[in-house]
Amino acid sequence: MFQKILIANRGEIAVRIIRACREMGIKTVAVYSEADRDALHAQLADEAVCIGPAAPSESYLNMERILSATVATKAEAIHPGFGFLSENSRFVEMCEKCNVTFIGPSAAVIDRMGNKSEARKTMMEAGVPVVPGTKEPVYTAEEALEAAKEIGFPVMIKASSGGGGKGMRISESEADFSENFNTAQRESVNAFADNTMYLERYVARPRHVEVQIVGDRFGNVVQLGERDCSIQRRHQKMIEESPSCAITEETRKKMGETAVLAAKTVGYESAGTIEFLLADSGEFFFMEMNTRIQVEHPVTEFVSGVDLVKEQIRVAAGLPLSVKQEEIQMNGHAIECRINAENPAKNFMPCPGTIENLYIPGGNGVRIDTAVYNGYHIPPNYDSMIMKVIVHDRDRESAIAKMRSTLGEVIIEGVQTNLDFQYDILNQKDFLEGNVTTHFIEEHYE
Repeated sequence: MFQKILIANRGEIAVRIIRACREMGIKTVAVYSEADRDALHAQLADEAVCIGPAAPSESYLNMERILSATVATKAEAIHPGFGFLSENSRFVEMCEKCNVTFIGPSAAVIDRMGNKSEARKTMMEAGVPVVPGTKEPVYTAEEALEAAKEIGFPVMIKASSGGGGKGMRISESEADFSENFNTAQRESVNAFADNTMYLERYVARPRHVEVQIVGDRFGNVVQLGERDCSIQRRHQKMIEESPSCAITEETRKKMGETAVLAAKTVGYESAGTIEFLLADSGEFFFMEMNTRIQVEHPVTEFVSGVDLVKEQIRVAAGLPLSVKQEEIQMNGHAIECRINAENPAKNFMPCPGTIENLYIPGGNGVRIDTAVYNGYHIPPNYDSMIMKVIVHDRDRESAIAKMRSTLGEVIIEGVQTNLDFQYDILNQKDFLEGNVTTHFIEEHYE
């Protein structure tokens, strides 16, 4: 087992990883930017190294500085968390050259599955159902339009390296196709330095359902059930729950088996997520694979009893998975609400600032993942998520009641948050009845 791990991230996920390492008896190294000098992860780790100015490109995305800190502190492995360098194959290769273990899949697998058009092609060849679309990537509006005509409108234009809703546009017809394609491609170039695009048939009003998998180097892969992530705004998830109330046991079994097939097809090691679109008909289609830990992993940990971060570390250290598929028993229902420092009344404008008063509730089946504290200054340089509230109870109705009670206790003063907005969603009739799609927010709120 590793003696020391460097966490190449910040915020609540860095704190989450530090806690897992502590429980495993592993020392930790935090890296932080100048803006994060007082951040919780930098205070909790055994060692902390400043790696540059506030701008991510000069700190959390600076591979050379992160690797220099790793070598200088004699850490044997790097856990990338999510975001930043977590799906960067070049960084994985650099780790290998420096004899540092990257806690995640190989560079080859990240390239194959992280590139969304390549992942589609791989899954099609493996017999995994995918949304009809292009098998090969497209680079110009002209060639893309010809492909769109064959697929049939409306189509979804997507960046191969996309994520977080960047590089995505819906085209309703030939008339708006070129403009949408060029806009999405520019976004992709600006965000990911990649002009590779692909097209999919647009599935109207789908649900977003994903399956958590974990694999080791011995060919073992287990699936830990599904999460319903349909409540999202501009492709950014807001509320996630497990299990999904929209699928039958037969579909659940088939979806889990498909996720395992997808992971085994590419020889996947570490934690990963197979994301599906679920149509009204009950059909599901492979959408993409996230080759990292997910923001919403706590809901799976609650219902499965498996610590995903510890499994990642075990697998990276060369150990087999600690659980077999037949040993995994899904229990109850879990819900997660992402609390962001933003103002929903002003088009969800980010609201950095200083937290003047903070109260974090607890209780049976309540988990709060956060890195903020009284007096903490939220910098404007990073993602606006400051807290995840996760609850677990015997069924969905009980979990919703527990989440409403928990959100009602949370106090965050000094900055605007989406706390009340999340509470309002939990009281919507359609949410309570499970009638949700990825268009829930735009259909229920102006």
